[in-house]
Parts: sequence; structure tokens; C-alpha cells
Amino acid sequence: MNTFLGILIPFAGTTLGAACVFFLKNEIKPLVQKMLLGFASGVMIAASVWSLLIPSMDMSEHMGKLAFIPAAVGFGLGILFLLAMDRLIPHLHLGCSEPEGKKCSLKKNTMLVLAVTLHNIPEGMAVGVVFAGMLAHNSDISMMGAFALSIGIAIQNFPEGAIISLPLKSEGNTRARAFTMGTLSGIVEPIGALLTILLASYITPVLPYLLSFAAGAMVYVVVEELIPEASEGDHSNIATIGFAVGFVVMMILDVALG
Repeated sequence: MNTFLGILIPFAGTTLGAACVFFLKNEIKPLVQKMLLGFASGVMIAASVWSLLIPSMDMSEHMGKLAFIPAAVGFGLGILFLLAMDRLIPHLHLGCSEPEGKKCSLKKNTMLVLAVTLHNIPEGMAVGVVFAGMLAHNSDISMMGAFALSIGIAIQNFPEGAIISLPLKSEGNTRARAFTMGTLSGIVEPIGALLTILLASYITPVLPYLLSFAAGAMVYVVVEELIPEASEGDHSNIATIGFAVGFVVMMILDVALG
């Protein structure tokens, strides 16, 4: 029951963020959006380090000076995986007029949701891998540590849900439709986490690689998408401040709860 609740927490963050469409009239102000994107970036980078990469290396201590290998290999594969997904899946980022990925005839709104869904794949994977490690009674991953990752991702999912649903409404969709599409963009997280947990018996032997794989995928999203989006328009330090706050919040969650 605790595991099921844990994998639903990030999805709840997306849903609550998407619900902002019922309370806010217009799109989020550019400065606020920059801050939220920076905050999300900070949370994801901190989660990648404290919740994924460090446990990956701790689990590989028996390799001595080569304990970095699973973390380095998994991290690189995570980057390559998201790079391939970015090239294959048609999607459109906020503020862009040209879609990325393979050419298709999908509607603009659909491709906007696909862009956020693509971002959520590594987050769902990260939660699933950590809970799978906890269920396998790995001493490097505790129940509270797994929940710390879920809570951290839920916190950064809140602005993501709002950032996708509000523009959808401003483009002519009803509040209910914008909310539904914003919520569905996060459904891949609990599904991915659940599938990962169901494969736990196969995952345990390669857990250090999978933890760092998820870290690489998350870092890819931050560097490729979140930071550039936070830097668009007039120069401002607000995104940097948001990054610092997000990083510290996730670091505190992981250390205090983990």
C-alpha cells in the first residue's frame, strides 16, 4: 500500500498543477514561469545526484576504485535514450512554432502534451527504480528515501502541470479539456513506475545501472529543455534563484528523510 501511494505522489503533483486552470484566468507571467522552470530544474538535478547517482555508486562499492563504472555507463545510456526519444517522438515545446521529432499530422495541442509526457518518462522510471530497490531490501534505499524522491518530483510536477494546462486554455480549449490534457501528460509516471516495480526481480542485479540511467535521462531533460525555456525572453536571474531553491529543497528532503 505504501509503495502504491508512493508512485502516485508525483502524479498528484501534476494533477494539482493542472487544476490551476480553474483558478487562474490567464497564462502564468513570464517571470513566474522562469522561476518555476528553474525550480523544477534544481529539484531534478538534486534528485539525480542524491537519490540516484550516489546510491548507484554506494551499491558498487565492492568494485573498489571502479565503483564509478555502473554510474557512468548508466548515466550515458540515459542521455542516449532520451536523445533517441527526442528524435523519434513528435512533440512541440511551449513557445516554439516548429515541432521536433518525426513529422506527423498531430494537432498542436497533442504535441504540446507529448512534449511534457516525454519529460515525465525518466521521472516515472526514477520513482519505479527506487521503490523496486527498496522492495528488494537494498540497504542503500530506505522507504523514507524513496518517498523523499516521490515528494520532490511531485513538487516540481506542480508547476509543470500549470505550465501545460494554462496555455492550452488560452488557445481556446475549455478549462475541463485543458485540465484533462495537463493531467494526462503525467499519467506516464505512475504507469512507468508500476511497470518497473513489477520487473523488480529482474531489475535488482542491475539496479546501480538503472538508477544512473534514470539520472542521465532526468539531466538530459533539464539541460535540453527546462534551462533553455527558462532562459527565453528578457534576461533575468529569477530562473537561477529558482534553481538554487529547488536544489536545496530536494537536497534537504533526501538527506532529512533518506
